Amino acid sequence: MARITPVEIKQRKESGPKLTMLTAYDFSFASLIDESGIDLILVGDSLGMVVLGYDSTVPVTMEEMLHHCKAVSRAVKRAMVIGDMPFMSYQISQEDALKNASRFIKEAGCDAVKLEGGVNVARTVERLVTAGIPVMGHVGLTPQTASSLGGFKVQGKDLDDAKKIFHDAMAVAQAGAFAIVLECVPAELAGLITETLTIPTIGIGAGPRCDGQVLVTNDMLGLFDKFTPKFVKKYIDLSSEIKRAFLSYKREVEAGEFPSKKESFSGGEEAVLAIKSMKK
Repeated sequence: MARITPVEIKQRKESGPKLTMLTAYDFSFASLIDESGIDLILVGDSLGMVVLGYDSTVPVTMEEMLHHCKAVSRAVKRAMVIGDMPFMSYQISQEDALKNASRFIKEAGCDAVKLEGGVNVARTVERLVTAGIPVMGHVGLTPQTASSLGGFKVQGKDLDDAKKIFHDAMAVAQAGAFAIVLECVPAELAGLITETLTIPTIGIGAGPRCDGQVLVTNDMLGLFDKFTPKFVKKYIDLSSEIKRAFLSYKREVEAGEFPSKKESFSGGEEAVLAIKSMKK
């Protein structure tokens, strides 16, 4: 089975249905997501917080991203795998960006890369696309530079900010990106951008009018409880279920109930008798 291509993703803007994207950071979850028919799997730098325990995405390194991208790529047969370029892996120079982006494709088995920014990264996007590397853009709230935007909050509520986000989206699309993430922007602004662009928009906290949606898997499964953004819908609370399983295991082991005969292997009686006689 071949993986979904950027051409197919762009065609979905016109033909539908809406695109679905989730994050994955390991083989097991990537397998489950792929088998569920999700279109795009983002190996997000959100792994910094939900997997590695950092306070933000900023400390995540190229080597950490590549390590997790390799695990995800080994699991996926159908979905497009997108590697999130970490902070300072593409901002220093276009040549650095090209070198690092190529590692996602050549070493980690990704089908595309994602980078944050608008007008400021448009030339870098164009450089990568010209070299044959598919690029997904990301505007609005950009977590790698959230502190310069006033923190993790909705962007584009006033005219100047809205115009900036609109122009950022236009610049990334014109540079050759095959799709763009709109994060934490008002639904009306996201709708206008979606109607204007010829490439698909993927919303996260950007309302229902985008061409697709993305969530952090750990958030939507209730596996990350440090904070829950307003735009997250928890489809299940796995944290509570997992804790219950751990507590049950602890109780049964301490009480001598696990392992029972059902979880034990039979046979070897003659060998045991022989060993006992040797001890005598």
